[in-house]
Amino acid sequence: MAAEQDTDSFDLFASFRQFFALERDVLVLSVAMLAFSLSFQMTSRYIPEYMRMLGAGAGVIGLYGSVGNLISAVYPYPGGALSDRVGSRIALTGFATVTTVGFGLWWLAPELGTIGLAGLTVPAWGWIFLGLFLAQAWKSFGLGATFAIVKQSVPPSKLAMGFASTEMFRRLGFLVGPLLAAGLLTVTATFVGGFQRILLLGIAFAAVATVAQHRLYDASEDTIGDSFEGLEQIRSDLREMPGTLRPLLVADTLIRFANGMVYVFFVIVVTDFLDVGFQGFGVTLQPAAFFGVLLGIEIAVAIVTKAPASKLAEYTGLKPVVGLGFLVYATFPVLLINAPADQWMLVTLFAFSGLRFAGLPAHKAMIVGPAEQDAGGRVTGTYYLLRNTVVIPSAALGGWLYASDWRVILPLDVIGVAEIPLTAGPELAFGVATIVGLVGVGYFAAYGREFEAYA
Repeated sequence: MAAEQDTDSFDLFASFRQFFALERDVLVLSVAMLAFSLSFQMTSRYIPEYMRMLGAGAGVIGLYGSVGNLISAVYPYPGGALSDRVGSRIALTGFATVTTVGFGLWWLAPELGTIGLAGLTVPAWGWIFLGLFLAQAWKSFGLGATFAIVKQSVPPSKLAMGFASTEMFRRLGFLVGPLLAAGLLTVTATFVGGFQRILLLGIAFAAVATVAQHRLYDASEDTIGDSFEGLEQIRSDLREMPGTLRPLLVADTLIRFANGMVYVFFVIVVTDFLDVGFQGFGVTLQPAAFFGVLLGIEIAVAIVTKAPASKLAEYTGLKPVVGLGFLVYATFPVLLINAPADQWMLVTLFAFSGLRFAGLPAHKAMIVGPAEQDAGGRVTGTYYLLRNTVVIPSAALGGWLYASDWRVILPLDVIGVAEIPLTAGPELAFGVATIVGLVGVGYFAAYGREFEAYA
């Protein structure tokens, strides 16, 4: 009995020990996740500010976010089907190579902006869009492959902890990446020059991860599913999606739509709308560098809370833990846009935002858990295809609201109020996002279904 209690008790380092006890394929995958996370987190959260410095307006930045949503919707399904068919090693190596090229195109964007294309001069920020199609390959095409590898390595009742083990190391990249970016921005005179240095470091991490992943990955345990049969297979997968996923999918879609409306503007809110830097402990940081520190704080909270939340899910079920993450997602936008221009308030808010990641392993377990063996990639791809397709226009809508300056007066004489001014801009964009998100939270609370292994 004592031994059983020791096994069940929570240990902060259990995920790290489990990580090193995993089979070689998952070990290599986790290291690749760490490297690519460093590259993505040093770069992707700063791309909207990079575009703004290259001359893009809020509407264009919002469109960039929607193109990213489009890629996230389109890439996972064929990527998952391909990984099920050819195996994870070949698929992930190809995706990683394309991603590395995409980072290189982002780095070259300021210089390429002076080059004509088919008789037209493409603005510097225009090349960011092309780079996005390449840079998202490993992250989105490879989504199904990474889910499938974890699923084939751990029993169903331990899926949340299995994802927590690999996610823990991926999130280390989320922690270290923004801090590296903040350091480089602090010692560079201009934002564009500093960000190009960040991109060079990101390219180096991605290249090393690509080579290491290809050479060290042991694909002998890969399972191969059926070949892709075209649109009919997509329709079949949609019809056969496990019933457990449908309420989760509706709620998740609403919450991700809300987050997508404003996500690309978080960096601009800190650096431009609030214009808050940091002073203290003998350190002075400009707003762009401070944003990197805020992201580090957010992920530090995520890392500390992820394993306890996953362990908690084994006792309470997945639904309460997933619901907590959804609630944080929904409320953060309105809290951020109405925050005072105070450095410690932003520290507090981004620490709170880190709690949204606590439910991520449970969320992933709820997605892939009901899938049949050898179909984890397709089930995951189908789920993300549906969710991300609906979310596609969210950033464009948010960008339109953020950039607009129209003002509407709503007459409300019937309730004793003469009028209420409704002004478009950042406040409205972030406020609408929170309303949509809270609708998703309420729907999940009412209709969300538990995965049987945790019931």
